Amino acid sequence: MSEVKSIREAFAEASSFLSRSGCNEPQRSAQLLLEHVLGVSGAAYYMALADPFPAAVKEAFEAEVTRRGAGEPVQYIIGEQEFYGRPFEVTPDVLIPRPETELLVEAILRYGAELWPDGIVTPGEAALDSAGGAGDVRAARPLTAVDIGAGSGAISVTLAAEAPAWRVCAGDISPAALAVAERNALRNGTAVDFRLGDLLEPFAGMETDILVSNPPYIPGEDIAGLQREVRDHEPRTALDGGADGLDPYRRMMEQLTLLPAPPRLIGFELGFGQAEQVAALLAAAGHWTEIITINDLAGIPRHVLGITR
Repeated sequence: MSEVKSIREAFAEASSFLSRSGCNEPQRSAQLLLEHVLGVSGAAYYMALADPFPAAVKEAFEAEVTRRGAGEPVQYIIGEQEFYGRPFEVTPDVLIPRPETELLVEAILRYGAELWPDGIVTPGEAALDSAGGAGDVRAARPLTAVDIGAGSGAISVTLAAEAPAWRVCAGDISPAALAVAERNALRNGTAVDFRLGDLLEPFAGMETDILVSNPPYIPGEDIAGLQREVRDHEPRTALDGGADGLDPYRRMMEQLTLLPAPPRLIGFELGFGQAEQVAALLAAAGHWTEIITINDLAGIPRHVLGITR
């Protein structure tokens, strides 16, 4: 970096470098990196643009800009990503939370509140048994929501924060990912029961009212063609959904037999062009009276929900 005189000049030079390096959103990346090294954000950042660029942070800023120019996601560099208005630690052990996943959380909260207005499951309101009748529930209990593939904890921690009456559990096959999720739960003042294991296996025998998951859904052969930020830096185990990207969904449908009864509300995030197939999997299971598809902000079918009212 040349001898820039102001923070605004540092921003301009970094943005130009990142653009030439082929980074997406170079200006946004430059701003986030500047905010990180300066320790400011929002209005304070904009008010500081005319200030002299501090020599004390020049080396750190150059190192971060270089990493971003090589394709490393800015969220991993600064170690944080906002989700549903809350800060979440992110490391290369977890996927970076995406804005479209907020729509899944929003839908689960909305339909969960409709089914259980006070967050309590009473006798006769439990998950449905395989015959479609009421499960054998002998006492009222908190609604139980289970997040499969916890990652950073974005879904489970947000559910626990937004619906404190719920019992929220989350599982992941990666010990390193669970460690990040546990730190995020603590950071955001929530209580989540985290469990290590493959998909539904850690929750065998647990009464589950809501099941939600943003599983790996990229077809294995498509991973090589992803953006370098994703392909080279985000964990492959959280991306690779098998030959057609649908393996985790099929396996979760098979593993529903591990639960005392299927959940009354189930919600999945999915990839481009997969909505019809995932909806068909839920319909074939025969446990839900409604199958709903939700579009993301770009109009792409992004989430499929199964609901029994």
